[in-house]
Amino acid sequence: MSNPRLPDLISFATVARLRSFRGAALELGVSASALSHAVRGLEERLGVRLLNRTTRSVTPSQAGQRLLERLGPALRDIDDALDDVNTFRDTPIGTLRLNVPRSAAHLLLAPLMARYLAAHPQMRLEITTDDGLVDIVAGGYDAGVRFGESLQGDMVAVPLGPPQRLVVVGSPAYLAKHGAPATPRELRAHACIRFRFPSGKFYRWEFAKGGQALEIDVDGPLALGEAELMIRAAEDGVGLACALDAQVEPRVQSGALVRVLEDWCPMIPGFYLYYPSRRQMAGGLRAFVEMIRADP
Repeated sequence: MSNPRLPDLISFATVARLRSFRGAALELGVSASALSHAVRGLEERLGVRLLNRTTRSVTPSQAGQRLLERLGPALRDIDDALDDVNTFRDTPIGTLRLNVPRSAAHLLLAPLMARYLAAHPQMRLEITTDDGLVDIVAGGYDAGVRFGESLQGDMVAVPLGPPQRLVVVGSPAYLAKHGAPATPRELRAHACIRFRFPSGKFYRWEFAKGGQALEIDVDGPLALGEAELMIRAAEDGVGLACALDAQVEPRVQSGALVRVLEDWCPMIPGFYLYYPSRRQMAGGLRAFVEMIRADP
């Protein structure tokens, strides 16, 4: 049995992690057919099937899962070693991969993208918008963005942007017809636009006032997984929506939406950029962290 080549091991690990030849090909910058050929060659050299393939899915075999578990730390050690070398460069080079909720991407990351790439022309920036709670290490991301309370204890966290506030809004027409709720509990008598996480769970609207905290499991005719669509539905009179104040402010100023229950909607900790605690940080990530620290 000939020794497998490192590029073939990386090809297998990427396909197994993403469970997709197409997705792995995009990440590695090669064709899906070349990737398939590399993995088949690796299987032939090892004499064992590593991936179970169907027309709809790709999953690691038992042997493939064992190899992936052993390869993961080794490949991360190689990445760390290369990152250590990269710290000696005057100019960061490589790819910075971020996993970010949609709201944070629109509000906070969009204004930074052009400035970061202009300041570091040898860097590439890949941003995945995802409202689910993902394992950024297993997903191959350098860093992620989440609300402070969602962070794991073994992560380094850097504040990204100001504190935020979740507010409840409705259109003037809806409020004229149904009235405005005076307390969060009165939301149960209203049509509410629900937010559904990628996991399938619905967000329970959160409120606080005078030391009292409430979570309301609202109901209504429409459920969405995109904040901008929820705000648009509220404008159209479908019902009340709960969204970040910064997202609805332009519509409130124009008169298209009206805030309700404002005294029950306090400020909350904002978003954080977070990444695994390492002895050395990749140059591209370090440059990004320095940028947001200089312009909080």
